[in-house]
Amino acid sequence: MPHPVATTDAPAPRAQIQARTLRTDRWWLSPLVQAGALTVLLGYVVVRLFMREYYWVDQFNYLTPLYSPCLSEACTPGSAHFGTFLPDLPVWIPLPIIVFPILLGFRATCYYYRKATYRSLLLSPQACAVREPHRRYSGESRFPLVLMNSHRYFFYAASALLLINTYDAVQAFFPRSGGFGIGLGSIILLANVGLLWAYTLSCHACRHILGGRLRHFSKHPIRYRLWSLLSRINGKHMQFAWISLVSVTLTDVYIMAVSAGWISDLRLFN
Repeated sequence: MPHPVATTDAPAPRAQIQARTLRTDRWWLSPLVQAGALTVLLGYVVVRLFMREYYWVDQFNYLTPLYSPCLSEACTPGSAHFGTFLPDLPVWIPLPIIVFPILLGFRATCYYYRKATYRSLLLSPQACAVREPHRRYSGESRFPLVLMNSHRYFFYAASALLLINTYDAVQAFFPRSGGFGIGLGSIILLANVGLLWAYTLSCHACRHILGGRLRHFSKHPIRYRLWSLLSRINGKHMQFAWISLVSVTLTDVYIMAVSAGWISDLRLFN
């Protein structure tokens, strides 16, 4: 009877393929599209972070999620809902200096985005039956990829920011003129928050935190039901990851257009 392989054995080297690829389909199309989309969206976000304007519509309480919460003394009056404990930052430091690293860290360490980034940007691996361009592979056990294991901590911080985004979306239904009002911007902000919640709650870390360590589901019926619900939406995590990323961008585009005066907010009520 053969001896079982110890789990501490060194990992076997990757299979070597002499040909560039054994695939006959358009395997390169998916990573190419993913790389292009990630590059465009990330480039747009970086540009917006350094613009320092057109992120707040005072008349309707519209605040783009890219600048929420705004915590610097340089924030546009009215946009800082939770105080300004940061000083007037120099122009080379973006106003969301605390917010953006959390959001970027949450997305970058997400299990799905790791897969998309490795295949499309790092080309490691590009696809099954495609020659590996890197000579060595250490997985996520060494720097810098070992930092990917901090995903659950970014999940906690991003969830706190999402609560603030939810507050912003509610505020968007109460214009400065008083009373309750509905505009296209408030609907967009609400829809965006809903998609962000779907992406966050379908996260693998969220599912594991809720029920991953339970030994007896029968002793925790409520947590089991919630875990079962999250397990169902976890199957749509990839879709929520892309849809929510696009929705954040489009929400920012709309608020920027209204704030800059390029378009007027479509008011449905008040």
